Amino acid sequence: MGKSNRLTLYILIAMVLGIGIGYFIHVGSSPEFVASFSKNIKLLSTIFIRLVQMIIAPLVFSTLVVGIAKLGDLKAVGRVGGKAILWFVTASLVSLLLGLVLVNFFRPGDYIDLSQADTSSLKDLMAKNQEFSIDKFVEHVVPKSMIEAMATNEILQIVVFSIFFGIATAALGDYGKPVVKVLDVISHIILKMVNYVMGFAPIGVFGALCAIVASKGLGIFNFYLVYFGYFLLGIALLWVILISVGFAILKGRMKTLLKRISSPLLVAFGTTSSEAVFPKLTEELERFGCKDKIVAFVLPLGYSFNLDGSMMYMTFASLAIAQAYGIEMEIGTQLTMLLVLMLTSKGIAGVPRASLVVVLATCAMFKIPPEGVALILPIDHFCDMFRTATNVVGNALATSVVSKWEGELAEGE
Repeated sequence: MGKSNRLTLYILIAMVLGIGIGYFIHVGSSPEFVASFSKNIKLLSTIFIRLVQMIIAPLVFSTLVVGIAKLGDLKAVGRVGGKAILWFVTASLVSLLLGLVLVNFFRPGDYIDLSQADTSSLKDLMAKNQEFSIDKFVEHVVPKSMIEAMATNEILQIVVFSIFFGIATAALGDYGKPVVKVLDVISHIILKMVNYVMGFAPIGVFGALCAIVASKGLGIFNFYLVYFGYFLLGIALLWVILISVGFAILKGRMKTLLKRISSPLLVAFGTTSSEAVFPKLTEELERFGCKDKIVAFVLPLGYSFNLDGSMMYMTFASLAIAQAYGIEMEIGTQLTMLLVLMLTSKGIAGVPRASLVVVLATCAMFKIPPEGVALILPIDHFCDMFRTATNVVGNALATSVVSKWEGELAEGE
């Protein structure tokens, strides 16, 4: 069994153990012990995610600068960037529209039990909601300090600085080549570190699932079965769309791509963190055959602009909350909401429970009771598992397709 397959097996075992032990603790322990256990066991997930976060900033900076320098000139950067943005915008609109259609057709909000609102967790989200004013949005995108951006893992800010740095380095020609060479070596060192860090993935997945099941139990699905079921239908349809497009463009190699990203996919699913798999996804896409210069440029952009699963969920959740309160919204208003979500969701990668923060801000904007977000909080962790995995598939596909369009997709290992 290969290294990648062993890791996948260990992650699956960790998921089963996490759910089993978490449920055993939930039903057989006092509330005080459950609260203490959940808090402590979640530290395993926190350690793993922090280990990954420590290498994201240097990896994004080094690979993106090298990628732009290897592209050669501003024209090539613009061409690749234009193709990537075209894909991101199209995929985002399809995802948002899918959520809108499903929520109007099935009306899952009518089934939400108003008595199950998780008001205690809502306070944290209300505080985070302050991040999404226009002023804060601009600050979230444009860096004032590269050091600060790297310290706080602001991926979009790092991308903006790296693009400027990479273009300037490329413009220097031979004079900038020593810098490119040093950063190329650094990127390979960071990717080597990825292999070490990913060894902790099963432990992180175990801690995340064990904590949430111990805290909430499996009975959480009793009240939310319909809502969760329709959401899973939406995710399944989105996967069908993405994979179908993948087969249309990549042909038979789409199967190889899915096999390559299976381990990152499971880590993202178990930890609900796209960040946790960024380094590993970079490595696997290069092994698949995507040129390093394309991966280094497109993938970081995708993490800020191409969150397909989160996009679908945002329209789905926002309108489901409106339905739960009996608020009927005209189709014109819903389309306006869709465009608002399209804009406010950019650059949210790395913000904990980012989708819910955006939903909270959008509800307030459209006169939907913001406290309605508390209605979907109890089930959100399980929804987040699926939308995070979908984000990973969407970004892997986007990077591969742009590589294909550029004629830079090799056969891979």
